[in-house]
Parts: sequence; C-alpha cells; structure tokens
Amino acid sequence: MAGTEDFRIIDPTKRLKLRINPDNKIASIDPISVPQLLSKIAESFPNHPALKQRNAITKDWETVTYSDYKQRVEKMAKVFIKLGLERYGTVAVLAFNSIEWFVSELAAIQAGGIATGIYTTNSVHSTHHVLETSRANIVIVDEAKQMEKIREIKDKLPNLKAIVQTLPPYAQYIKKEDGFWRWNEIEELNTADVDEEYQQRLKSITPDECCCLVYTSGTTGNPKGAMLCHDNFTWITNSVTEYLPNLEMGKEILVSYLPLSHVAAQTLDIYVTLALAATVYFADRDALKGTLLKTLTEARPTVFLGVPRVYEKIQEKMMQAGSQSGALKRTLGSWAKSVTLQYHLDCMAGNYYTGFQYKLATKLLLSKVKHALGFDRIKFMITGAAPMSVETKKYFLSLDMPIIEAYGMSESSGAHSVAKVHDPSFESIGKTLPGIETKIDNPNEEGHGEICKRGRNVFMGYIGELDKTLEALDDDGWLHTGDIGYVDENGYLFITGRIKELVITAGGENIPPVHIENLVKAECSAISNAFLVGDNRKFLTILISLKTEVDKEGAPLDELAPESLKLMKSLNLNYTKLSEVLNAGPDVKVSQAIQDAIVRANKSSISNAQKVQKFAFLPHDFSIPTGELGPTLKIKRSYISEKYKEIINKLYH
Repeated sequence: MAGTEDFRIIDPTKRLKLRINPDNKIASIDPISVPQLLSKIAESFPNHPALKQRNAITKDWETVTYSDYKQRVEKMAKVFIKLGLERYGTVAVLAFNSIEWFVSELAAIQAGGIATGIYTTNSVHSTHHVLETSRANIVIVDEAKQMEKIREIKDKLPNLKAIVQTLPPYAQYIKKEDGFWRWNEIEELNTADVDEEYQQRLKSITPDECCCLVYTSGTTGNPKGAMLCHDNFTWITNSVTEYLPNLEMGKEILVSYLPLSHVAAQTLDIYVTLALAATVYFADRDALKGTLLKTLTEARPTVFLGVPRVYEKIQEKMMQAGSQSGALKRTLGSWAKSVTLQYHLDCMAGNYYTGFQYKLATKLLLSKVKHALGFDRIKFMITGAAPMSVETKKYFLSLDMPIIEAYGMSESSGAHSVAKVHDPSFESIGKTLPGIETKIDNPNEEGHGEICKRGRNVFMGYIGELDKTLEALDDDGWLHTGDIGYVDENGYLFITGRIKELVITAGGENIPPVHIENLVKAECSAISNAFLVGDNRKFLTILISLKTEVDKEGAPLDELAPESLKLMKSLNLNYTKLSEVLNAGPDVKVSQAIQDAIVRANKSSISNAQKVQKFAFLPHDFSIPTGELGPTLKIKRSYISEKYKEIINKLYH
C-alpha cells in the first residue's frame, strides 16, 4: 500500500495525506474511521432508536436500535465478503432510501470496501458507467425495475459478482447460481468461513483511505466518481455539529427522503445522524409525489433538509390552502405572518426584542400551522444544492420557520459553509465551517473571484481520472469550485455566479442566469420555471413554463395549477388547461401579463445587457420524467438548450 504523502489520489487502494492542522481546535482532532464511529455510538447508545421504517404490510413503524444497527452492519459486511467483495472493491446501491441502503453502505465500508450510490432515475447507460468505473463487485437494488437494468448490462461488467434485490415482488430470474439474490436469502447465509478474513480487513482499515464514491451529476459529460475517505465523513460531522447550535446527542430526529446518491443527503442522513445518535425515519418512496407530509407529521423532525424546489412546493400548497380560507381566517393569517416576518427581520438587523404581538401570533396561530406540517419540534430547516429565492425564505420566516442555506459540493463532503438563523443577509451562504479555509482566487476590483476550499472535508480525487483531478485540486491543495463569489468584512460568503454556468453574450457580458431567473419568477406566482438564454447572442431571452398539476410520477399534466388558475381569473379568462392558453396563440392577455412581469424584473437589472428582451412559453413544465431536472431537482441547462433549440432560435429570428 502507498504511503500518506499525497493529497491528490485517483487510485482507491492508496491513502490520502490528511490536512491535520495542530493550530486549529477542530482541524487538529484525531482522525477516526467509519467503523470506529459506529462502534463508539452503538456502545454509548445501544438501546436508542437509530432507524425507523414503515412495515410494507402493517404500515407500522419498525425500529432498529443502535445495537441492532451495528450487528446488522457486521453481519452484512461478512455476507458481502462471502459474495465476493474484494478489499477496496465497491458495493453499489440502486434504490430508494431505506434501512437496507444504510446497512449496505456501512457494511461495505466495514468489510474494507467502498460504497457508492446510483440514482434510481439513471439510464442503463449511466448505470453501466458508474458500475464500470467504480469496479463494483456487488449491486443492491430495491425493485425488479432496477434489477432489470443490471440484468441488461451484467455481462459487460467482469468485476460484478452478485446482485441483490431487497423488496418483493422479486424478479422471476433470481437464482443464486447466476449471481442473483434476494435480501432475505443473504441475511440467512452462514458466514463463519469468512469471519477471520473479516477481522483482518477490519483491523487494516485506516481513516485516510477511500470509503465512498459520490458521482457528480454529469451535466458536462459522464459523471465523475469523487473519492471520499473515512476522515472526510467523520471529520465533517464534527465541524458541522460544532457550528450549528442546539444539536443534542440522542435527541435529534430526521426524515430521510432525498436521494442518498447525492452527497448532502448522504452526509446528513447517514453520518451526521450517526455522530449525534439521532433517529432517522425513512419516508415512503413516493415522498416527493405527495406522501412526505404524512411522514413528517408522524416523525416530527427536529432538523429538516430540502432542496429549494421542495420548499417551493410546500409554499405553493400553503398559499393555495390559505386562499381557500374564510375572510376572517385570511385576515388573521396575514396579520400573524406580517408580525412574525417583521420580528425575524428585526433580529437580522440586531434587534432581538420579542414583542407581545409576535408571542401571540406564534402561540395562537402559527404553532398550529407548524404542527399540521410536522414541524412543531423543528430547530432549523436547511436548504442546499441550488440557490433559494429570497421570497421563499421570507415566506417561511413569516411562518416562524427559518431556513438556513448550506453550501458545498460532492468534492467537499457536502459542506463548506452554513448560514445561521438571523444572519444579517438573505443572500449570504453563511460563514466557512470551523477548521476549513476559504480563498477567493484571482479577485477583480470588487473582490469577486473563484471560491476555493481547503481542509479535511476536501476529497481525494476522481477515481481513475488524473487530468480532471489536477484541474479541480491545485498544487497547494485548494479545491477550485467554479463558483464566483466574495467574502465580506464580517466573514460572510456570497456566491454571485458560476464560471461554467455564466451566460456570456455576444458583447462579452458575463451574466449569472439564476439571479435573473429568480427576479422574473418573483414577479408572477404562475411562473414555475424561467430559463435564461443568451450565450453568444446579442441580447437575453427567457423560456417560461407555467405551473400545472403533475401525475403520480411527477410528470407535468395539462391541467393548470391553482396559481396559474388565479392568474387566468385575474385576466377574466376561463382557461383551465395549458394547451388552451398555448393554442390561443398563445393568449394575448397571458402573454402581456408575463411581459409585464419581465419589465418589472428588468428594473432590478444592474445593466441594460442584463435585461430580458423577449420570452417564449414552453409546452410543459420542467420535471425529472421529461428530462429537464436531475435527480436532485437541479436544472439541466445543456439538455434544455438542446431540447428547446427550435423555440430559442425563433426568439432570435
């Protein structure tokens, strides 16, 4: 095995040079491995509930204690070795969040292997890429649909030795001799013959070796496998829990529903909860299609993580319910939200005086709202993965539910900076976490430049990809993010653009699309998505999708959503379907309403070059099934530009 003198690694069998800083309290703590963390917590909280999952038949919550958790992980680690998991081999999980997901990840690591996740929405081609580049020995899937993907490519994967399905109904062709297994079968395997091998591997594990691969979204090509070591995960949990207030050992509750293939969900759901001896409830697999609320009201989490679109959906439903209330209830609700928002704005300005009206509003009215949503015990709500609009943040503040923004990426173990409740600015993404460094590279006259990171949260490198690793990590160990931003005089970090996502006009103007898109969306509640266009063009245009209902799979329907219906009513139109609006030309009144919203948004532009000149309606809203959104609901810009190129070209003719 290689030594520990490298901080850029592309071979998972080699070890990383850890950036231990003896002059910093957090950065100097002794490194520990993931198995050591699990043992420590299981010993301290053996009977505390670790995982709760709904029984598929009875619908009752089944509980796994921390002692059970450790035993299941140890058993499955031996099973994986018996099934052919090599030292530094990979166990891939292609499934929705579950007990089996958590156990598989920790068991792979406990057996001296590596864990990786695959988005359930991945195509067969993308799935093959992950399995091939990660050299996967074992794949865990939850349903026959995912099993079929693996069956199709199994013969092209010489390293693959076993495929395990966790949930019935099972695929018809599952036979042990062909390498296909049911989860309940492997749970019953006798592992006495591999116990000695397991113990040897466990003893050989060090915190500076790779334990997980997190694949990037692949928006600019094939996904890259970011190699994260034990210390990346176990150390970042210390930094996060040190920074965030009021977190208590054995007291926190969380709902797991965002894809665990994404680093933010994986770090928080698996590792931060483990370090805090928290209890994790698993949402139903259709959580984002409407059942999340039921899980929230039963679990009543103390911490909640959601991408901006999740909060926007909650906001839309709340506003829809509010509009259907009686006049008195609407008046009281408006008063309570106004008073509560002003209280939080005063706190942000440094005035922490708690007035009588705020106490009355939160106790008599807003406490009922929070209870109905399952957020009555919430300590803070976190968002990440994409920018959140100021309007959405203010809306939740008015409900007495502050949302804090976290900034990170796969290559920084999911976290770099985190805002706090009542930070002085809505636009800031908080301060750099303890023990981590931030540098602004090549700043301009205003101090804006590329945000760079360095610390024990920074990844090892991309598996098998030296050039891309050298591009991301410079000779001094700085991770180049591609994000443009600055740090103010008080240490708050701001993102103002992205190098690769900037729209560069024919006149050479560098324009951040998200900022302008949010300005337009804020001016009309019927707009679901706005997509800025202007690369190498003389002026900016924007593609608009109106809000519509969605089916059970999350695909957009033709029926207009309540916000869009409200717009139609205000224009004295009787349209109830998007097709009716579009078939009318599109409708002149609707077009003028959107144009007026764009004109209002243009007033906030910092230059004429950043003003939107034209727009076009899209035939449907963005979604995962239609391809415009990735698994974490991020917009896929290159895909959208190609898919709607004919509409775009017409705007410039």
